[in-house]
Amino acid sequence: MTGSDIGPRPHAFDIEAATRQNENYRAVVWTGKHLQVTLMSIPPGESIGLEAHPDTDQFLRLDAGRGRVVMGPQKDQLDFEQDVAHGWSIQVPAGTWHDVINTGDEPLRLYTVYAPSHHAAGIVQATRADAERDEATGTDEPPSWTAQPPTVDDDQHA
Repeated sequence: MTGSDIGPRPHAFDIEAATRQNENYRAVVWTGKHLQVTLMSIPPGESIGLEAHPDTDQFLRLDAGRGRVVMGPQKDQLDFEQDVAHGWSIQVPAGTWHDVINTGDEPLRLYTVYAPSHHAAGIVQATRADAERDEATGTDEPPSWTAQPPTVDDDQHA
């Protein structure tokens, strides 16, 4: 996708084409006051990483590849499992532990909608290690102009 996150202004683009072309682990493409759109690419055999967002609902849609989603109330109680592929969507309620694992032999291409906004506007992270570094250093925080819950709990990672 060409261009950058324009913030909470009207915007339209071919999200399926942008998702399929994205080669970065995560690229934030639009940040609104109440939600955010990111593109993701997960290499074969890798995953998003087991995590829970206490204050953020999440919607994911796969546009290429295949994988397996696991979810549950605790990191050691992942009682929801589903194979997923192109065209599938995943809904993750706030506070739910979840992971999406690429089980195919090509990159798993997906987009995610977070509500409320969850990442720094326009941030691009080439790898999962880059994303973890940015989170640890505090450079991947939602903009101050986004609507956030009164008390924001930190994400949890396994």
